[in-house]
This record gives sequence, structure tokens and C-alpha cells, in this order.
Amino acid sequence: MHTAVTRFNTVVLLDRTNIGPSRKLLPKGHCRFDKNDAVLKLDCYAHSVLLDLHTNQIRPLKILTDTWCSSGQFLPNGTLLQTGGDLEGFKKIRKIDPCDINGSCDWVELNDVELTEGRWYASNQILPDGSVIIVGGRGSNTVEFYPKRINGAISFPFLLEAEDTQMDNLYPYVHLLPNGHLFVFANTKAVMYDYTKNIVLTVYPQLDGGPRNYPSAGSSVMLALQGDYSNAEIVICGGAQYGAFLERSTDTPAHGSCGRISATQIDPVWVTEDMPYGRIMGDMVMLPNGDVLIINGAMSGSQGFDMASNPCLNPVLYRPNEPLGLRFMVLNPGTVPRMYHSTANLLPDGRVLLAGSNPHVFYKFDAEFPTELRIEAFSPEYLGPDKANIRPEILEVPETVLFGATFNVIVSVELPVVEIVEVNLASAPFATHSFSQGQRLVKLAVTSAVPDGGVGRYRIGCTAPPNGMVAPPGYYMVFAVNHGVPSVARWVHVS
Repeated sequence: MHTAVTRFNTVVLLDRTNIGPSRKLLPKGHCRFDKNDAVLKLDCYAHSVLLDLHTNQIRPLKILTDTWCSSGQFLPNGTLLQTGGDLEGFKKIRKIDPCDINGSCDWVELNDVELTEGRWYASNQILPDGSVIIVGGRGSNTVEFYPKRINGAISFPFLLEAEDTQMDNLYPYVHLLPNGHLFVFANTKAVMYDYTKNIVLTVYPQLDGGPRNYPSAGSSVMLALQGDYSNAEIVICGGAQYGAFLERSTDTPAHGSCGRISATQIDPVWVTEDMPYGRIMGDMVMLPNGDVLIINGAMSGSQGFDMASNPCLNPVLYRPNEPLGLRFMVLNPGTVPRMYHSTANLLPDGRVLLAGSNPHVFYKFDAEFPTELRIEAFSPEYLGPDKANIRPEILEVPETVLFGATFNVIVSVELPVVEIVEVNLASAPFATHSFSQGQRLVKLAVTSAVPDGGVGRYRIGCTAPPNGMVAPPGYYMVFAVNHGVPSVARWVHVS
């Protein structure tokens, strides 16, 4: 249900806690008692694990409180913050300090602090100062912060205005703009929100095409920030037709439209175009070269248990720099339906991790769309063997860079470099329910690659992002990108 890639090249995976036995046991003596579990009161099964990307080893993690439809975000020091959920997890705040697969890191449930309001289906976004804003949730038309601020939860009436009889304002799409304000989208509406003064600065035009957030979820990304970082473009794709959730209609066709808007421009308007497929519950993943992968989901129904059908097995590539009408490319289909409660995360090697799909109230392995325990990695076409001789390798990069600082990246490439090699920062988001919270790609200002002493070895001068509005402090995957082909990333701390 929830996934996040850590700087140790491990992945934290999370599910609900109260749906009975998983297929991974906790270590002996680490069982938990859960009076809310409809199946098991004494629960000796793991509902969170740590996956090692190099060995595929899995180590069980112990989560105590229910994380169903919760939210998360990495803090500047690399700690994964996890907030809210259902039942005893409603106001809970949890943390894990990630480690490699041989470490002993595990979930810590905070007892000295809790959320001011319960948060179920909320969204988190790291801010320029490294704190985290937690936006919305079912019955919570407010925002609050971690670390907690004196005024606790703050009313955010926009969320109530965006609500409908289906509650299509859940898991709002929240993007930190490079001007320091937030773009917040819920249902069909969007605003620019100054969270420091609790005022709406801009009311954007409505996006046509029906509801876009849970339970009618499409997905959303902010395109790569580049140049002088003044322009931020938001893309929102897919969604369910209004009423499909209320009527429990599994065969109502999903939306196929995408809207794109320059959120920081004066008098912005939505520009719409149609995807090759209608899609709900698709995941939009920013690739290292600035393209967007749209993957997972279904072509009919809505979010919710047993409420979708017709899985969309073909990924689609959205190429933002192509002309309108030529931006979508259909890619080779997968074979595993990934519908409700599935995720997608960019990996440091340029692939995309696909996990999950449990459309049922409990684990169910004999259904048309069973609870899915297999994980996969999707390889974009830039990893094809015909691109291997132009794929760069990062040889040297600083472990830490300061805002605005200049630094060098040393790369090697088999064929001679004939154009600018990009150096791009990709965040590690918290993926759940078709939205990657905190997802971000920042293209650095770079100099031309110049030979650096050896055959195929080049030095690239880079300038770090100017401030935390462009790139909030934290750990990023740094990719060198040559002719659209990314290297394996190295992790760098930006502060």
C-alpha cells in the first residue's frame, strides 16, 4: 500500500496491520496484540518489510498501529516520517531511520507527540525549512505541521469547498512551488496556498473532466524544475467518472484526459489532451530525464475495495517537450494487474519498482484480481542494450552539497560526448494511492563536459539548487543524463 526508496538502496514497504496473517513472520518473541484485528488478536506477522535492491532479501519490520491510507515523507536527515491511518493509527506519528539490509533499523511509534487531528487519506509535503506540512484527510479540512507548531491544526477551507458527496477531496495533490508556496489540487479545483500566512493567493481555473482525487483518483506530477527555476508546470492525468464510487460501478469507463498548467505564471490556464487509455489509479513517476511514466491502474470503475475492473497493463510515456498531441508513447505491456493499493517508485538504477495490488478487504489469493505479493522492476526504453554505449557512469560526486554551491561531477561514457550531459536531482517520495508525496526532479545548471585525463572520462561543472524552495533539504538521487539516458544514481545530501 505504501513504498519509499531509501538512500541505502533499500525500500520500505507498508501495508495495513489489521487484516490477518501476511506471508512474512515477525522474529520470534516480537508478536503484537491488536484488539482491532478482525482476524488475529495475537499477531506474529509482519505488515512492513525492508527490501534490499541488490540481493532481493526481505527483512520484517514491526509496525504497531494501523497505517491504512496514511501518509509519509522523508525528513532532511533521511528519516522516513509516517503519519496517520485508521483506528489506533488515526493520530499516530511514526519514524524509521533507514539502514541497509544487515542493519537493525525498525519503526518507532512516537508516544510523546501525536497529530492534532486524525489524518486518514492525507498528503504530506516537505517544506523549504525541512519541516513537513500534512494536508487534509477524511473529515479534516485543515493542515498541520511536523515538528508540531503552537497553533496545531489550521483551518484550510479550500478542502471543504472541494468536497463532494463522494469526498473526492482526499489525498489532495500537493506540490511545493519554487516560489515557496503550495499548489494544492482536490477534486477539480486548485489553489496556490501561502501556508505561512494561511491565505489562498491564487484560485486556478477548474480542470474539466470530472474528479481526479481519491476515490476517483488519477495522478499528478510537477514537471522538472530547470533554467532559472521560476516556472513550475503541474500535470494531472486520469480519474474516475463521478458516481462510479457511489454506485459501486466497476465497469464505468475511466477518464483519459490530462491537464497541464503553468502554476507560477500570471493568468494560468489548463491545457488538456487525451491519453491513449482512460486510467484510474495510475502512478505517475518522474524519470531522471524529465519524461513521466504512467503505469499501473485500471480502465474502469473507481478506487475502493473490489470497485475496479479492466486493468491497464500498458504503461504510457509522457514526453513533456514534444508538441501537443505527440506527447504520449504506448510502451510494452506488463502481465501483472496492479490496481487498488499498488505503488511505483523510481530506483537509483533508473528502473521503476512496482509493488502491491490488493483490491480486497482482506488478503485474498483466489480472486480474479488477487492480493499481489510479486514485485517487479519496469525498465524504461532508455535502458535498452542499444543505449548502453552512451549511458554515463558517475565516478565522482560530493556526498554533500550546499545551496548555491558549485561542484564537479566526474563521469565516464563509452562513446564520445557530443552534447550537454545533464546532472539531475531526483527526490525519494512516499508513494501511495496513485500519488508520490514529495516527488521532485531538479535539473542543475551545468557546464559542458570536458575531458578529464582518461579515455571516456569527463568533468562537468554543476551549480546546486539556490534554496530549499527549489529543492527542500534532504537526500536526492543524482543522475547524469546523456542523450536522455541516465546513469545509475549516487545519493547526495542537499542542504
